Amino acid sequence: MRLSTVILPIHRWHQGGRERWRHAEELGFHAAYTYDHLSWRAFRDGPWFGALPTLTAAAAATERLRLGTLVTSPNFRHPVTLAKELVTLDDISGGRITLGIGAGGNGFDATTLLRSDEVPWTPRKRADRFGEFVTLLDALLREPAGMSYEGEFYAATEARNLPGCVQRPRLPFAVAATGPRGLALAARFGRAWVTTGDPKLYEEGNGARSREALARQMEGLGRACAEAGRDVAELDKVLLTGFTPEFNPRLTVGADRPFDSVDAFVDFAGRHAELGFTEIVIHAPVPEDGPGFDAAVPEDKLFEEIATRGAAQLAA
Repeated sequence: MRLSTVILPIHRWHQGGRERWRHAEELGFHAAYTYDHLSWRAFRDGPWFGALPTLTAAAAATERLRLGTLVTSPNFRHPVTLAKELVTLDDISGGRITLGIGAGGNGFDATTLLRSDEVPWTPRKRADRFGEFVTLLDALLREPAGMSYEGEFYAATEARNLPGCVQRPRLPFAVAATGPRGLALAARFGRAWVTTGDPKLYEEGNGARSREALARQMEGLGRACAEAGRDVAELDKVLLTGFTPEFNPRLTVGADRPFDSVDAFVDFAGRHAELGFTEIVIHAPVPEDGPGFDAAVPEDKLFEEIATRGAAQLAA
C-alpha cells in the first residue's frame, strides 16, 4: 500500500509553502495532492491559492514526488483550458501529474460563476456535466494535434494541445465517485478510483459500518469495470482519510483512533488494504491558530512518524 498526503493551498509560497512540498518529498510520500477550489469551507475568509499554479511551483521545487489535484471539478473548470494547463504542468513536472477529478459538490465555489438569476445545478445536472466533461477532457489530452466537439454543455473548435502529455497516451485520471454513473466513468477513464467513504456515517456510524459501506462501493466499482470490459485490478483504489467515523472524536472517545499513534494508523490502513485499497491519503498538518478544519489531521510529529515508520510497515 502506498501512502500520500494532501497539502492545502493556504500557505504563501515564500513563507513556508515551498518547504511543505519539499518536506513531503523528503519524507518519502508517494504523492502530494492539493484541493482545487476557489475557496473552501472554514478557509474561505483567509488565504487560499490556486491549485494548478501551486502544483506548477511544487513541480519545480521537487524531483520525484507525484503531484496532483484531489479533486478538480466542472464547478469552475472548462475542459479546453484545463487540458492546456495540464499539458503544461505535465511537461514542467517531467510526467509526475495525476488529475484527481470529480463531479463537484455544492460548496462555496459551486455557484461562483453563476448569474444571480441562475439556479444551482441539481445532482443529476452535475452528473450530466461531469460525464461530458471527462469525455471531452480525455479526448483533448489524447488528440493533441487538434479536435472539435459540440455537446450539451461544452464545445471545442480545433482545440490543440501540442506536444501532448509527457505521460502517454495522456496523464492519468483518478476519478472520485460513489454512485453508479461516477463509477462507470472511473471504470472507463480512470487509472485510479477515489473515495472518502460514506459521508452519512461520519456523524452516526462506526469503523465496522464504514468498512461495510466502502466494501459496497468497491463491489460497485467491480460491476462497473465488468460492464466496461475492464479488469478492476487495473485501477488503483485511493482512500482520502479524515471523513469516516473513525476520525470523528465524538464517536470514538475511549477507543483507538487512527491518529492516536503510528500503530493505530497502520492498523486502520491495514484493515482498508484488506478491502482492496492500494493508496491511503492523509492531510498534512494545518496551522493550529488557523480556522477549524473538519477533516482529521495528524500533529506534526505523528505526521512525520506515519510517513516514515508507518509507511515502512505498510510496505512490508
